[in-house]
Amino acid sequence: MTRRLRIILVFFTALTVLLVGRLAWVQIVWGPEFAAKAQQQRARVYVEPARRGEVTDRHGNQLAYTMQARSLTISPQVLRSELTEQQDLAMRMDGMSREQIDAEIDERVEDVLVTMSQEIPAMIEEAGAITGEVKEEEILEKLQADSTYEVLVRNVDPDVAAEIAATFHGVAADHQDIRQYPNGAIAENVLGKVSMDGQGQFGFETSGDAMLSGINGRSTEDVSTNGQVIPGTLRDVVPAVDGAAVELSLDLDLQTYVQQLLEQAKTNSQADSAEAVVLDVATGEVLAMANTDTIDPNGNIERQLRAGKDFENQTISHPYEPGSVAKIITAAATLEEGLTTPDEVHQVPGSIHMAGVTVNDAWAHGVVPYTTTGIFGKSSNVGTLMLAERLGEDRFADYLQRFGIGQTTGIELPNESSGLLPAREQWSGGTFANLPIGQGMSFTTLQMASIYQALANGGERIEPRIVRSVTNPDGTEQELAEPDRTQVVSPDTARATIDMFRSIMQDDPGGLQMGTGANGAVPGYQTSGKTGTAQKVDPNTGAYSNSDYWITFAGVAPADDPRFVVAVMVDEPTRGVEEGGGGGQSSAPIFRDIASWLLDRDNIPTSPPMEDLLILHAQ
Repeated sequence: MTRRLRIILVFFTALTVLLVGRLAWVQIVWGPEFAAKAQQQRARVYVEPARRGEVTDRHGNQLAYTMQARSLTISPQVLRSELTEQQDLAMRMDGMSREQIDAEIDERVEDVLVTMSQEIPAMIEEAGAITGEVKEEEILEKLQADSTYEVLVRNVDPDVAAEIAATFHGVAADHQDIRQYPNGAIAENVLGKVSMDGQGQFGFETSGDAMLSGINGRSTEDVSTNGQVIPGTLRDVVPAVDGAAVELSLDLDLQTYVQQLLEQAKTNSQADSAEAVVLDVATGEVLAMANTDTIDPNGNIERQLRAGKDFENQTISHPYEPGSVAKIITAAATLEEGLTTPDEVHQVPGSIHMAGVTVNDAWAHGVVPYTTTGIFGKSSNVGTLMLAERLGEDRFADYLQRFGIGQTTGIELPNESSGLLPAREQWSGGTFANLPIGQGMSFTTLQMASIYQALANGGERIEPRIVRSVTNPDGTEQELAEPDRTQVVSPDTARATIDMFRSIMQDDPGGLQMGTGANGAVPGYQTSGKTGTAQKVDPNTGAYSNSDYWITFAGVAPADDPRFVVAVMVDEPTRGVEEGGGGGQSSAPIFRDIASWLLDRDNIPTSPPMEDLLILHAQ
């Protein structure tokens, strides 16, 4: 073998060893990493969105549900690049020169974009596949955008979206769930809404998001370089778990009536706002929870927000001083402690001095022989404080705690306020001169309704609830925690208190035995309740205003066999809540109308007539 041949042989042997070593290195050392990268490039993870659970009222009427739809999306930059390539190829096949192509290609691409902007809205409109107008100029602007992703149109019918995606190059029909609120603004303060990505934003959609949203499914599949699915590669399949269906305790018909009534009352009285809560006495369930200026989620949100509408549920989030409607706590406590009886006669002066504070009645008078029933039927501040002094601060504080004042109710909704109650150790003499007559503390309309529910329910306060049942996707029903119950006063005391507060609705042509809420009486039924007029604090002086008020009312219907509690608040009315501004400065007519509607709708038997007038003013 010649020297040259040996050199060549050594060289090729070394080269072979080098190549084999390199190959071994790639396969053994780098192989797993390259295999993983290849797998990653081939693999596609698909997400199967879970269907959000529907929300219904107590009778199965839909309040919120999810409808499948599609969003038409594009990548404008990629689309224009691909259209340019397509037009370039077509023009070359037509035999056009490079100079001609360069001169005309941009115009041809623009013509395609204009055609798309005209035909996509036309196809959607012809099919009636979306609510609202799809504007050509907005579509064209997105097609011309300098971006990698644009949503052309949301909420398109799946079949129409698929047809559009098949017709126009570069348009994709992405899965989208649309949350529907078929009743518009009705109960929207309770329901809230979801965001564009399906997350709860307000109301029960937020607090109930975990049970409503479900769990998305996932699967993995390999695709080739041209995007074709490789058969037999489907793996890691996790099915979607849809959200639970929730039945609320709301009554849609009642909620609709109450919201309409409140809007009318606000207009009639020229008030800033109005709100009401209706509870089932025996269960504490919320049958209606309404306030004015509730937004319609199906309308133009921005325009409605500018007009003063919102998603707030003021019945639980906006506490206020209740005024005389809270005197029922003092009444029940003194009866429970055996410190008075409904018929006891008190010599009530026109004012009372407590710890350096002078409190007057709302009308000037000398010493008047009011019964205990009359103190509350006439809404005497002085008489109420006389009874409160018998009770004492410590026992009164205990009853406030039993009735839930200064505490959240635990309702299954977000942003509930606990209201305001000064800590017992912070009380002064002036504090005790205010609290028994409904000043110096604040609570929400729901809390106010809860106080009256306790007394109407034999003295047992049941924490109000709005979720009636939760049903899993497989049809099984979730076990819900029982609401807390508190025996605030004895059944006998509760019955005596409710009977005593029938005096508020009492009418007397002579005026002597007339209560402050006679215009809240329901013909044919015994009803019980209390009016309230709470002065607001003037922000300029820090003192109570003589012109701005919260007007409250809470009552029970029927009083002889309690079924419903209705609590109402009207904020700063300038006249009455009835048509034309009639009805006086009182929320009682709203109670009357709601109670009448309920009693009539549910065919509640009329009450036995009262034998005699309750004695308010002793002779």
